Amino acid sequence: MKKILILGASGFIGGAIYKELCAYYDTYGTYHTGKIYSNNKHFFRFDMENDDLIDIVTKVRPNVIISALRGDFEAQIDTHQDIADYCRASNSKVIFLSSANVFDAFSNFPSYEFDKTLSMSTYGKFKIKIETALMQLPEKNYTIVRLPMVFGSHSPRIKELKYFIDKKEAYEVFPDLVMNVAYADKLSQQIHYIVNRNRKGIYHLGSSDLIHHDEFIKEAIEALGYEKPLLKNVYTSNFDRFLAVLPKDNKLPKHLNFSHFDVINELKVK
Repeated sequence: MKKILILGASGFIGGAIYKELCAYYDTYGTYHTGKIYSNNKHFFRFDMENDDLIDIVTKVRPNVIISALRGDFEAQIDTHQDIADYCRASNSKVIFLSSANVFDAFSNFPSYEFDKTLSMSTYGKFKIKIETALMQLPEKNYTIVRLPMVFGSHSPRIKELKYFIDKKEAYEVFPDLVMNVAYADKLSQQIHYIVNRNRKGIYHLGSSDLIHHDEFIKEAIEALGYEKPLLKNVYTSNFDRFLAVLPKDNKLPKHLNFSHFDVINELKVK
């Protein structure tokens, strides 16, 4: 049985992946805060800025490390160098959750797996730096998963949206931003497939269709059961700008594909 270590398993995305995989593999996770994990022998407390990841991987000896970490950028870069060193020495694999922001300097078209990465944002540049480090490994030892915005009924983005609506404060939307989206439950299934089939290389795991940011948020608000929210239109360009990651070469089976309507349906008030 494969032994899997999920870094950031107490977070929204990492937690969803843990729940998906734990029934099928010998799965472990890390957490930063939260007493609910302290007595769970499959969870290890890990503070990137002060703890040594080598201590954890020495105990677990994972075949696959899934990185869903958040936090200090420099600490993440150092941690992923440790991950690369471990994977190289043990012939293990890392699955790194990256971002569509690695392409945010290109705004005229959607981006595909083997397009050149170039970012103007600090966040995008940081993700590119980690991608570049991991791509020094043999290809069989890494999978880079680039994600658009990830939603879900309990996601940080939806919680923030609800907070603004409940406070009757204006929520910012971007009418000129064309994007695709993802949701945690389907993403977890896609990661499961990648683990099970030992897929390697670069994958883009977003919805197959594109939508403007303001239109998606309006549909999400309706699905959540709210009426007449305050929205503030923020224009950053005179033309549509794209921040979307679509697959061209590394495609998943049809049953793992989805549209933005599936994301909206997951949000609907029951």
